[in-house]
Amino acid sequence: MSDSATSERILVLIPAKAGSVRLPRKNIRPLNGVSLLERTIKRAQVLDFVTRICVSTEDEEVARQATDLGIEVPFMRPDRLARDPAGVVDVALHALDWFFEQRGETYDTLIILLPTSPFCCAKDVSEALSLYRDKQVEFLMSVAREVHSPLSSLILRNGELSPLHPEWINSTGAKAAGDVPVLVRANGAVTIVNVKAFKREQNYYGYPLAAYEMPWERSIDIDTELDFQFAEFLASRIDGLLE
Repeated sequence: MSDSATSERILVLIPAKAGSVRLPRKNIRPLNGVSLLERTIKRAQVLDFVTRICVSTEDEEVARQATDLGIEVPFMRPDRLARDPAGVVDVALHALDWFFEQRGETYDTLIILLPTSPFCCAKDVSEALSLYRDKQVEFLMSVAREVHSPLSSLILRNGELSPLHPEWINSTGAKAAGDVPVLVRANGAVTIVNVKAFKREQNYYGYPLAAYEMPWERSIDIDTELDFQFAEFLASRIDGLLE
């Protein structure tokens, strides 16, 4: 590891609000007996390159679970960041500003880990950070390949269909040629940003944006009850999926 890497100040932020609209209190819901939040905290705690781990929440129960696991909850998230349309970007910018304004602490790199990605593992975070450094980029996201290509999507309007991408409509699936682009989706498991660039862009979609690819079975992002049930099913069928 280079001297610059060893001196790098890294903040791991775990956003964990309680007021999810589609699946309330999902972040502290147990999966195989361990809450999504606890799984994420334990994943972060084994990373030896981290300067600080912080949980951002508006909820006392979430905060209590984090502190019971030895994680600092130095502030409670303002109400405006505890409901839509506030997103993870707003929460992360608030956390960075709080540490600077209240403690004079600055960080070089921010790693965002969402509890809703239960099958992400510590190795993913370490490998993603190595890739981020090797590519010398300011933004990186974990991704999974699209199972069904959006290039073949159809628009439904007034009971009739039209192609979203007419130029690709007969070129995907079994007929795919070498020139068909590989499409992926951000899976929410790991996001890494250079703090200065993140503050400048006010977004984690900054370019060039590096990709850390994960297999689909570890890329589940829990938003709904059906997502949660599917995660339980996968955990029961695939050995070693949960750390």
